[in-house]
Amino acid sequence: MVEGSMTQGAGQEPVVRTATLRDFRVPPYAQAPMPPPPPHPGNVPVGDDPPEGYTPTERDLPVITRDGTPQVRAVPEPHQETDPARGPLYVVGDVHGYLDELLAALREQGLIDAEGRWAAGNTRLWFLGDFTDRGPDGIGVIDLVMRLSAEAAAAGGYCKALMGNHELLLIGAKRFGDTPVNSGAGTATFQAAWLLNGGQKTDMERLQEVHLQWMARLDAVVEEDGHLLMHSDTTAYLDYGSTIEDVNDTVHAILTRHDADECWDLFRKLTKRFAFRDEGGAQAVRELMATYGGQRVVHGHSPIPYLLGEVGTEDGENSPRTVVDGPHVYADGLAIAMDGGVTMAGKLLVVQLPLHD
Repeated sequence: MVEGSMTQGAGQEPVVRTATLRDFRVPPYAQAPMPPPPPHPGNVPVGDDPPEGYTPTERDLPVITRDGTPQVRAVPEPHQETDPARGPLYVVGDVHGYLDELLAALREQGLIDAEGRWAAGNTRLWFLGDFTDRGPDGIGVIDLVMRLSAEAAAAGGYCKALMGNHELLLIGAKRFGDTPVNSGAGTATFQAAWLLNGGQKTDMERLQEVHLQWMARLDAVVEEDGHLLMHSDTTAYLDYGSTIEDVNDTVHAILTRHDADECWDLFRKLTKRFAFRDEGGAQAVRELMATYGGQRVVHGHSPIPYLLGEVGTEDGENSPRTVVDGPHVYADGLAIAMDGGVTMAGKLLVVQLPLHD
């Protein structure tokens, strides 16, 4: 999708939107006090102000074997600098428990076969985080990504994932439950925030220690082929280090310390959004790239209809519905949004980079 473009629903003429002042307005949490947005499909920590990958390394990381048995084994990091035969690069937007939609999208791109096994050889696949909550089978999504990680590595490629705010939320709900945290705006708990933001009880019932280990070891930021990959469209990553390695080490250290307040602060910051959408958005992207590298930022987290100011209404079935056909390129062409809004009857996006926009 080219910058600012979108189409309408079936039976409607395509409409190409150009940037308007609405697209660059300051988000509600940066303005004077306003009624908070609805919690679905946004992400609002309970009791706080409305908020603005899996990387195979020498660390022992959990994988799911073909028979579904959780194990932990070491998967060596590919030496990309000396490997001239790297395959194509794909990224996946927010999945939020929609396993069937994910399987269909991966098959459509030829990344898996009819049985859901890795079929892409040395292809590189990155998930941008938010595997659970809202949809029906978040644990099934995690199990799939963990298994594909092992299968891709065996085929000479890789399947990795980044830390999303919903991974932090699920980890917090499991570890800390109803323990009060210092939200800065009254009492809050991870359990309440998880339920408010689409937490599924079936996911919690099926959550195992191997899943928690996997999520806690996810990196927050990476750079691939000039693309700075991250989950959230925020500059809050800058609070955690001046290099990509520093950010990831800091996030891992916070999760290792098991401090509820510290984990809440991390969750709150990585739940912020829209930093690249307003009038200073391009400069915010440049600031991130000046610190961490890359020529474009690729993120999930904020559904594309939100970024375009086209939040869905409840006017009835006859009201026009925005159809997301692909990624949204914005911020002077420096940012690519990948959350197609699968939780808003949108599309789960799986695309190859670089984009030809």
